[in-house]
Amino acid sequence: MSVDTVSLTGWGRTAPTTALRFRPRTYEEAAATVRGCGPRGSIARGLGRSHGDAAQNAGGSVLDMTALNRIRTIDAGTGLVVCDAGVSLHRLMEVLLPLGWFVPVTPATRHVTVGGAIGADIHGRNHHFSGSFSRHVQELKLLTAEGEIRTVRPGTDLFDATAGGLGLTGVILSATLRCHRVTSSWMSVDTERTVDLDDLLARLSAGDHRYRYSAAWIDLLARGRATGRSVLTRGEHVPRYALPARAQRTPLAFRPGQLPVAPALVPEGLLGRTSVALFNELHYRSAPRYRVGELQKLSAFFHPLDCLPHWNRIHGRGGSVRYQFVVGHGQEETLRRIVRRISRRRCPSFLAVLKRFGEGDPGWLSFPMPGWALALDLPAALPGLAGFLDSLDEEVAEAGGRVCLAKDSRLRPQMLAAMYPRLAEFRSLRAELDPNGAFRSDLSRRLSL
Repeated sequence: MSVDTVSLTGWGRTAPTTALRFRPRTYEEAAATVRGCGPRGSIARGLGRSHGDAAQNAGGSVLDMTALNRIRTIDAGTGLVVCDAGVSLHRLMEVLLPLGWFVPVTPATRHVTVGGAIGADIHGRNHHFSGSFSRHVQELKLLTAEGEIRTVRPGTDLFDATAGGLGLTGVILSATLRCHRVTSSWMSVDTERTVDLDDLLARLSAGDHRYRYSAAWIDLLARGRATGRSVLTRGEHVPRYALPARAQRTPLAFRPGQLPVAPALVPEGLLGRTSVALFNELHYRSAPRYRVGELQKLSAFFHPLDCLPHWNRIHGRGGSVRYQFVVGHGQEETLRRIVRRISRRRCPSFLAVLKRFGEGDPGWLSFPMPGWALALDLPAALPGLAGFLDSLDEEVAEAGGRVCLAKDSRLRPQMLAAMYPRLAEFRSLRAELDPNGAFRSDLSRRLSL
């Protein structure tokens, strides 16, 4: 097992802290690290795609799980996969697609580990259809504070605290997943432009049940009658028989492309209001008013930014803040008001996505709930950003909504209980499981989790 001292950040590249990093290669090495973690505790870390500080541990230890990356068994008939927590969704796709299976849920990047996907209870474009990632976990192996390895299954308190529990109940070592059957690696994509936010909400409400995958890019700089104008894309897996003859020769091929690495530093201000407004205008105008059945590769539909390594550098030296919230059905006016406030403030976000969530998931700290979820990236150096986002938190909480903890880097602890009604149960179970605080992170200290 290798050990070094490193400065770590989340994907947003803000608030770096230093920790002792361990790279266990076996479950026994992971258990030894947890037992000897010291007073500052330890936290598991995957590929570092959490935007905030959930996988940092200032002055303590961090378990880099990426060396625990074996796919142990695959049942090609049922789509059941047993794999280590350090296996990435990218690796699963490489192995599963030729067998006719696809991961049940994927976020906007495939460079996420299975352990991270469970710990954050990630969601994707198909939440209204398939729920979040943990809904497809049949069981998991969890390393507890005492160094014991426990088998944890859905329907138990420990599972519900671990799904979305951000690594604070223990170290996920492996999982058994149920995957989704496909017969090709192509998507049929329908695209349409909406004139404003109300038009978008109406189309999502009326038509989402016909699609497995759905999301909308939203122009948060548009104002007046165009406030909330969007490009809505929805898709389905293409059956092999519907592919063009050339594609039918290798229907399950998975060859994501890659562009050159992003520059180490983008000058501050390059992605300011003027340039982002221009980008948004071009993106909106170049999208088709209505197009049906466009064939796209899986990687282009799900993970377009993965083709640009280190794209998180685009916001410059100061990094970025990812703000994602959800409000329930019936709270559309809250969503409208927040979009108008972001628009009036001229927040330069070109990565803004709105989704319609389906039934909530059982994880006590899981983010999704039935309603509307909006995610946006903003330059961390934007003047007045902290106070502005604090005020949005208050609106979200008052409407019964919540902020996504897996992407958070700045939420105030006093807002947490209003957003997550099972917080007290989580804290109580965690105190029982880990009375000495073996599992800690910068996020857990900041939010008193």
